[in-house]
Amino acid sequence: MKKFLMVALFALMGATVLKAQNNGVKFIEDKPLSDVLAQAGKANKYAFVDVYATWCGPCKYMTSQVFPQAAAGDYFNKTFVNAKYDAEKGEGVTVAKTYRVTAYPTFLILNSKGEEVGRLLGGAKTPEDFIARVKAELENIGK
Repeated sequence: MKKFLMVALFALMGATVLKAQNNGVKFIEDKPLSDVLAQAGKANKYAFVDVYATWCGPCKYMTSQVFPQAAAGDYFNKTFVNAKYDAEKGEGVTVAKTYRVTAYPTFLILNSKGEEVGRLLGGAKTPEDFIARVKAELENIGK
């Protein structure tokens, strides 16, 4: 009986962790930017693009502490088509060059034509702080 309870407890904990991971921002990581932009156009949304480097501390923090949180997932998944690109590998090199990314993390807001309509540099301590920055950036679009 004791073994059964332990197995059940670990299964429940694992399911809870998995559910928590599914509540965060869902990023497209394996598609060309053109596909991301096409998806954004079909959804009538902007693309939110995280351009990062694997050695970047603030990038790691955003990935492990901010983006997995439900508050971030609720906002970003509803508002954008989200994508991530490593600026030093594959398509990320082209994205970084095209949009003149020189600091990490850089977050780009792109329309479906690939035109940059917003940019944020650096991370934030909480999802709420970052969401506030993104909302402020969106308010400046078209002004």
